[in-house]
Amino acid sequence: MNIAVFGAAGWLGRAIIENLAAHHDVRAVDRNPDAWEEGGPWQGGEIVHADIADFDSVRSAMDEMDAVVHAAVYHGPYSENDDQPFLVNLKGLWNTLENARACGIRRIVHIGSCQVEHPDGIFFTADVRRPDGSLYAVAKRLQEEMCRQFYDAFNLPIVVLRPSSIIDSRTDLLKGGVKLESGSWNVGMVCRHDIAEACRLALERTEPNFEVLHVAGSSEASSYCNVEETCETLGMKFRGDLEKYR
Repeated sequence: MNIAVFGAAGWLGRAIIENLAAHHDVRAVDRNPDAWEEGGPWQGGEIVHADIADFDSVRSAMDEMDAVVHAAVYHGPYSENDDQPFLVNLKGLWNTLENARACGIRRIVHIGSCQVEHPDGIFFTADVRRPDGSLYAVAKRLQEEMCRQFYDAFNLPIVVLRPSSIIDSRTDLLKGGVKLESGSWNVGMVCRHDIAEACRLALERTEPNFEVLHVAGSSEASSYCNVEETCETLGMKFRGDLEKYR
């Protein structure tokens, strides 16, 4: 497949394009050359620069693609009087989904966000929404609702993945280079390479459908959210070693 990955230069995006490039042709899409400064330019495929808040730029980045991963997100700060979270997170996702629909792209993965353990003790199924109310949380919940609406209105297959605390268990790092040590474990942890694998498996499904799936690598996560459904639906196994952080 030819796959466009939006937000490709980010902490998670890098893991996604590395995974996908071993199996498919990848177009790595991010806003400008500066986005690639941390970690250096990617050598595994095509790099395209596009403003995700610009409809025509997104359309151009999707040209001749078979699938798309939407991993772009506004990194903040999330100021209450800032338009950027809405432009990047919401208009950017609208541009992605509407262009995918118009181009006939029917393999789509969106990286959402959600707690693993509900504060009220409710089991997180696909239909239980995140309850917190920060600007970031509201934007991520509205993204998920937008995905649901595109499925309901246009029967557009989308897999929404719900990570929480994204780490790299291969390098023992958090985003930004913070070192992970014993005692830093939490139930919502997931290795970014496991999320990347979930993206690939979701895109490769024989019969694409609409799914909302938690991605959490801890052994306890299945007690709180639908991570067992994730493994069954995608045929995946979480491989990140999280036990060393307890």
